[in-house]
Amino acid sequence: MRRPGPIVALVCEGFLSRLAFGLLSFALPLYGRSLGLSLAAIGVLASLATIVSLLLKPVLGGLADRMGLRRTLLAALVLRSVLSLGYALVTVPWQLYAVRGLHGVSDSMRDPAVNALIAENGGKQAVASAFAWYQTAKTTAGAVGKSLAGVLLTLAAGGFGLTFGVAFGLSLLPALAVLKLVPRDAAVVQTVSAVELEGAPTSLAPPTTPPHVARYAWLGFLVAGASSMLTSLFPILATEYAGLTTAQAGALYLVTPLLAFTGPLWGRLSDRVSRSLVLSVRGVANTLSALIYLFAPNLIGFWVGKSLDDLGKAAFRPAWGSLMADISSQDRRRRARIMGYLSAGEDAGDVAAPILAGLLWTGFGVPAVLLGRAGLALVAEAYTVWLMHHAPGGRRGRHRRPSHRHAAGGLLRADVPAGWRTDEGRPHAESHAPGAHRVTRG
Repeated sequence: MRRPGPIVALVCEGFLSRLAFGLLSFALPLYGRSLGLSLAAIGVLASLATIVSLLLKPVLGGLADRMGLRRTLLAALVLRSVLSLGYALVTVPWQLYAVRGLHGVSDSMRDPAVNALIAENGGKQAVASAFAWYQTAKTTAGAVGKSLAGVLLTLAAGGFGLTFGVAFGLSLLPALAVLKLVPRDAAVVQTVSAVELEGAPTSLAPPTTPPHVARYAWLGFLVAGASSMLTSLFPILATEYAGLTTAQAGALYLVTPLLAFTGPLWGRLSDRVSRSLVLSVRGVANTLSALIYLFAPNLIGFWVGKSLDDLGKAAFRPAWGSLMADISSQDRRRRARIMGYLSAGEDAGDVAAPILAGLLWTGFGVPAVLLGRAGLALVAEAYTVWLMHHAPGGRRGRHRRPSHRHAAGGLLRADVPAGWRTDEGRPHAESHAPGAHRVTRG
């Protein structure tokens, strides 16, 4: 029987980790309320892990490059498991904030490492599909985890120990999968080779960090921001603006795991047809959904709008993962650090957008929120098109027609950003370059 590959282990890690996360994200606001926290304090508690992760991802991404991706991921998973038990020991609010802050530290270690591992192991022609399966597993598990948390809290008659204990066990399982199925960290040592792309410089100098990473981080910020403006406000929008019952509003979330399964189809489209096209889907979906919410505030309108939002999210993640893989491949010794910067851009959008939405709602009402979201989504869409076609690192640029020996191996793609020599555009230690070898560590 063939042994499962590292991508299978990483997809399992995504499912089980998000299942545990769903339990915690449902239980923590109620737990905070039982400790006497106000609604504003609970809002800070919910955002604290994201804020800490945003600040630390570039730093701890660099640590992952030095320690090894697999080691860092294992350390993050073990820390997360311990913290799940830590919640059960909390007795005063400041302890709850401390544990939640440490949860953000574990996220800032885990996210760059797991993204880099998917990029390393996803395959040159299937990296978007690998990210798609990973995101599908996470989205599905998140919905299941929240539902399971409600059942566990009911069984425990309002006690939280059972929920945190189950979250602890679920957090340990992915660590075992990674330990058994993900290969030990390997450092690539590249020597001068005669097999280089025509015209490419040959140098013994160490690789440098790719330029313009910040431009791509801004892309993550804009797209995530447009999407996140309504994430926390959606139940209120559905009940107060559209007049839906709480049961109807809750039923709208049932479409999320169903549409998440379109992710692999979008990943295949990104790998085989056009990554730029798939990246643009989320901006269009966010714009249309905001306008539908505005002009059709009823059950059907909100069902269509929510479906568009979830479809756009399912499309964006594989293409964004593929783009991050290409960008970070320019300096594989700093791959996790670059992933940290790019992921931090998304986190910044997730933090800033709900604050903007709350200010718009308070000051100008619901139409201002929805029109603001549509406008931000259009800005994100325009920036995506510009970045993919004109910016350094965009799609259009100085492409050479590959020679027959490279074309036969599929080493170049039309959708690779210009000015970047990716793993698909040059030989490296894991493919065709003679004189290159792998050094296994850890």
